[in-house]
Amino acid sequence: MLKVAIAGASGYTGVELIRLLLKHPEIKIHAVTSETWQGKPVTDVFPSLADHIDDEFVSIDSSLLSECDLVFLALPHTTAMEKVPGFLKNNQRVIDLSADFRLNSAEVFEQWYNVAHSQPDLLSEAVYGLPEINREKIKSAKLIANPGCYPTSVLLALAPLATEDWADLDSIIADSKSGISGAGRKASLGTHFGECNEAVSAYSLGTHRHTPEIEQHFSGLAGREIRLTFSPHLMPMTRGLLSTVYVNLKKSMSADELANHYRDYYRQEPFVRILKTGTFANTHHVKHSNYCDIGVQVDSRTGRAIITSAIDNLIKGASGQAVQNMNLLCGFDETLGLDAPGLYP
Repeated sequence: MLKVAIAGASGYTGVELIRLLLKHPEIKIHAVTSETWQGKPVTDVFPSLADHIDDEFVSIDSSLLSECDLVFLALPHTTAMEKVPGFLKNNQRVIDLSADFRLNSAEVFEQWYNVAHSQPDLLSEAVYGLPEINREKIKSAKLIANPGCYPTSVLLALAPLATEDWADLDSIIADSKSGISGAGRKASLGTHFGECNEAVSAYSLGTHRHTPEIEQHFSGLAGREIRLTFSPHLMPMTRGLLSTVYVNLKKSMSADELANHYRDYYRQEPFVRILKTGTFANTHHVKHSNYCDIGVQVDSRTGRAIITSAIDNLIKGASGQAVQNMNLLCGFDETLGLDAPGLYP
């Protein structure tokens, strides 16, 4: 059995990791950390886990973590980077769910996160953990940078367009809508019920931190620098993320032709489902699952492709993808512990 630790296990992504790993046949959860709830039983904080886990939360500096084969870091952005070198020095593998190692450049990181990166030498060692574009590199990685939820949905919507000269890749607009849980579990004014219920709001237009992450990794697929417009929105729902991506086409084509290309591109991907032509992605259908549903359309009047992409922001957008990366890293079946359908409605 592989011993794992979950650092920062009292947040939404942390508890989802616990829930998923408790049912994983090859995993033993050896340590769960929380500085806020240190010394408290996990089930006091998450009663839903009663009769499934007996652990107490410990400090991230606990010796229990040094006994683990792999560590999941579900820590806030800009704090995870301080912990990674110690785990790597101890020959432990690390899957970091924060943004600290998703960008290749320390300068770009500082520009978007307003803090200097304390471990710039590790940026080149980190492997971006989107299996659909980086599977082979993930298998041999020591440090995996788990993607953000928005980049996961947008990159999966865009990736097949990089293989053919069909689209004007300088015309991309990604309009994304996320549930409230994407903002994390810590209380804030903007995520109070009275502030976000019965409301849809755009935020961080032109300045969202996921923008350089999307651009960097799609540029890698396209073979040249790509800039796009990314517009995130907050929706009055707990979980789920829908991206609608628009791109001008350079040739006339049908929706069936575009959909068939997407099916061919993702034909061996266990967690990407290409929908029937005329059917579009819906967050209901992927809720609590590791699937990404993609539906495509061609607007022949304007000459644009419209791609819809739905994920559960806490599963394929975070913890489920982290488990998928762990499976690849450790030589397990990629779908182990993740192959359940979503919960509907």
